[in-house]
Amino acid sequence: MSGHTTIGFVASPTPEAQAAAAELAARYPSVDPDEADLIVALGGDGLMLQTLHRFIGRAKPIYGLNKGSVGFLMNDYRLDGLLERLAEAQKSVVHPLLMTARDTEGRSHRAHAINEVSMLRQTHQAAKLMVEVDGKARLAELIADGLLIATPFGSTAYNLSVNGPILPLNAPLLALTPISAFRPRRWRGALLPARAVITITVAEPELRPVSAVADHTEFRRIACVTASMDETIDLVILHDPGHGLDERILREQFGS
Repeated sequence: MSGHTTIGFVASPTPEAQAAAAELAARYPSVDPDEADLIVALGGDGLMLQTLHRFIGRAKPIYGLNKGSVGFLMNDYRLDGLLERLAEAQKSVVHPLLMTARDTEGRSHRAHAINEVSMLRQTHQAAKLMVEVDGKARLAELIADGLLIATPFGSTAYNLSVNGPILPLNAPLLALTPISAFRPRRWRGALLPARAVITITVAEPELRPVSAVADHTEFRRIACVTASMDETIDLVILHDPGHGLDERILREQFGS
């Protein structure tokens, strides 16, 4: 961090995060986050995701300090030495998915997903989905609770909880992972090139309604979704040396 870099603080609404933000603001010069060159985010992984979305397309580096419950994406909170830590921080650059969804009334919706795009059944009826990759049908019918497309960044989130693979951060891959697949019962998903364009078409969308979710943005009664990596957008996350996302994801694969 250069001497001319301005800092903006954001914090989750919890008392602990708000108190920590006030402590830091009293110690270190700061500006409004929208005007800052660099964002310090206090909270948990949920706040980090919200902050990445808030500043998407603006290439502001974001340095997280853990004042949440999990903090996989965050650095340890300390009041002292913030400027030195920022100067020594290492950066990880990730790209979001761009999802375009068409609903049963023909309306089009767009949203970015940093972790995953997911298709989820809305009722007791299982979803029936057809999967195309780069315009070629690869799965004629998947009967399941849903299906998700995860980035390497998001592979340790919802994707991992439904037994999807953990992807190294710099892997040029996307994980396509079924959610409680009924047919084909033995299909466990696929690893696709990051450049792939994935189209998921909903069969019987009126009888078996399906929602499409890009991280926390949901659209309901969806007929078709197309998703691909948006490499025009860089998301920059800062970590203390030796605690970057590459190392954390590697540790996660070994259960440590």
